[in-house]
Amino acid sequence: MAIPVTILCGGLGAGKTTLLSNLLESESERESRDIAVLVNDVGEVNVDANLVEARTDLAGGDELVALENGCICCSLGGELSRSVIQLWKEYDFDALVVEASGVGEPEPIAQQFVRGPAGGPYDLDTVVTVVDARQFTETFVDDRAGTPQRQGPDETGSRPLADLWLEQIEFCDLLVVNKCDLVSDEERERAVAVLETLQPRAEILTTEYSALEPDQVLETGLFDPAAARESAGWKQAIEAAAGEGDGHDDHDHGHDHTESTTDDHDHDHDHDEHTHDHDHDHPPERYGIETETYHRVRPFHPERFTALLEDLPDGLVRAKGLCWVAGRERQALTMSFAGTETTLEVTGRWVASFSEERQETFRQGQPDLQWDEEWGDRESRLAIIGRNLSMDALIARLDDCLLTDEEMDDDWSTYETENPTPTAMGQTVTIAVSSGHSNRTD
Repeated sequence: MAIPVTILCGGLGAGKTTLLSNLLESESERESRDIAVLVNDVGEVNVDANLVEARTDLAGGDELVALENGCICCSLGGELSRSVIQLWKEYDFDALVVEASGVGEPEPIAQQFVRGPAGGPYDLDTVVTVVDARQFTETFVDDRAGTPQRQGPDETGSRPLADLWLEQIEFCDLLVVNKCDLVSDEERERAVAVLETLQPRAEILTTEYSALEPDQVLETGLFDPAAARESAGWKQAIEAAAGEGDGHDDHDHGHDHTESTTDDHDHDHDHDEHTHDHDHDHPPERYGIETETYHRVRPFHPERFTALLEDLPDGLVRAKGLCWVAGRERQALTMSFAGTETTLEVTGRWVASFSEERQETFRQGQPDLQWDEEWGDRESRLAIIGRNLSMDALIARLDDCLLTDEEMDDDWSTYETENPTPTAMGQTVTIAVSSGHSNRTD
């Protein structure tokens, strides 16, 4: 029988290690499960592993596989699979907990247990993300006037931390909102409402000092591989708008990173007093939270668009999707706003940039693909999540960034060189909200 796996994610200092230690101590006292642990940290000294060893009864640490100097989901990906398979061969245990580093993305880790060699002896059971209630509230919920909120790049120097936090939130089955003693009841409710909007599918538990019972986290059966990649709120908003039509010549994407809509996963799960019940009357609208989609088949002017990204409005929580920027007729750019920074990354090519033969082959393979006769599949399609945000005003500002009719008829060659957006596959440009903005300062 496959061994159930719980992946434990969350930002640095959110309380992952405390939660893990509590689980191990509780299970040791109850003698109900033998748990193996794989934990990694990004520093030279594996602090998290040391903490776990010091607070558990794992004899000599033999059943603890601690990966140092790197992130499980990237540079140590191969080592992760080898380590957990070796662990399975050498020891008898009932469950495995993988604690990712604070800057680890959960999806690549999960894929190793779904499609990788570790998927044989193991069964991915739950992806858990621990959220620091105070930190999340200050970064994504509060008005933040005068509060330093810019997080800057992560330890790898490549991505804003706030963006990584949202990646962890948007790909999970269970959200643990920790350190609730540091926020008021109203702040906690607002934070939960925002989290519901960002990740509608996840179960939500609120707690203090990571105090949860093992059965709330282990062997919950919450993971659904079909729904996991599609469950983020921004993805659901985009897919819903594409399905309903938004009045702006909607069509499906033909580029490589097209996602298909899946139904939310229904599951039975016992709740205690800390559990957030998704059936009760707790609409996000009560807290001024709104989700909108933006779709245009016309490119952004690169300078006007990046200027907007430096001056985004108060109340914007999340914006993510595909962008077409003039001068980048080959590159499909993914735009992702979180906290106080936006990343623009080349994540694929527009099918319309391929040769006519390849375009035809692709379109034959996707007969439902809608196609603009002039621009093919090029488009901008964004999901926008805000709190007390004037969506109409933001959409009007986005429209002002589009090329005018006159500019559409001009020579676009200048947009290729005088353009701050990325050009190479995987290349990322980060744009911070101006330090002079009223609610976001360095």
